[in-house]
Amino acid sequence: MDQESIRLNKYISAAGVCSRREADRLIENGSVTILRSGEDREVPAQVGERVCPGDRVFVNGKEVAAEKQEKLYYMLNKPKGIICTGDRHISNNIIDYAGLSQYISYAGRLDRDSTGLVLLTNDGELNDMIMRASNYHEKEYIVKVDKVLTPEFIIAMQNGMEIVLDDDRHLTNEIGKKGRRKGTVVRTRPCRVRRLNKKEFSIILTQGFNRQIRRMCLKKGYSVLEIKRIRIMNLLLGDLKEGAMRP
Repeated sequence: MDQESIRLNKYISAAGVCSRREADRLIENGSVTILRSGEDREVPAQVGERVCPGDRVFVNGKEVAAEKQEKLYYMLNKPKGIICTGDRHISNNIIDYAGLSQYISYAGRLDRDSTGLVLLTNDGELNDMIMRASNYHEKEYIVKVDKVLTPEFIIAMQNGMEIVLDDDRHLTNEIGKKGRRKGTVVRTRPCRVRRLNKKEFSIILTQGFNRQIRRMCLKKGYSVLEIKRIRIMNLLLGDLKEGAMRP
């Protein structure tokens, strides 16, 4: 292998398109193609491929280049209904909502129904460091539920618990009673939880499983009515209005 070659997901990340993890998702869903040096047509990329000198890479039909560029950092108060995805074929995706002319991605995924702080940046390396659970970076949320909070609920949330991830990416080959593939069982880390009023609490996580807070609450018999992220590491949402964005 040519020593100057670079892994495709790192190449895309260095171009400021998205994080390496998001790049792998784009590759998996067919949004990335490569025109190899000396070839006359683009071919669909594969996860784990490397880019060599002279190769050209395209994301959603637009060529990207892993070259140094001005680093951009924005805070967005994501409104309900906007989807944290780099796939611009999906309506209401966060990239189109941001409306920036440069390639940009997000650090700190929120589900469609949650609101609050998302970091938008073309700094792929920073994006990866923030989103990597092994770095234990804190993210703080305000959560409103449908029933009165009990001491037992708070303690259970603090101690961590087993939850099942049943989104498509985490399905196993094991078949359950209803003929569906079972999800992956994971255990949440201990975290800090504080009761704010009878149906509202704050929670500080250092990981980000898919719909983690909602799954944890449901496990204890509570339904989430609202989730709002107010902090990522040392970045505070503050008085940034819902739907607004600032550097």
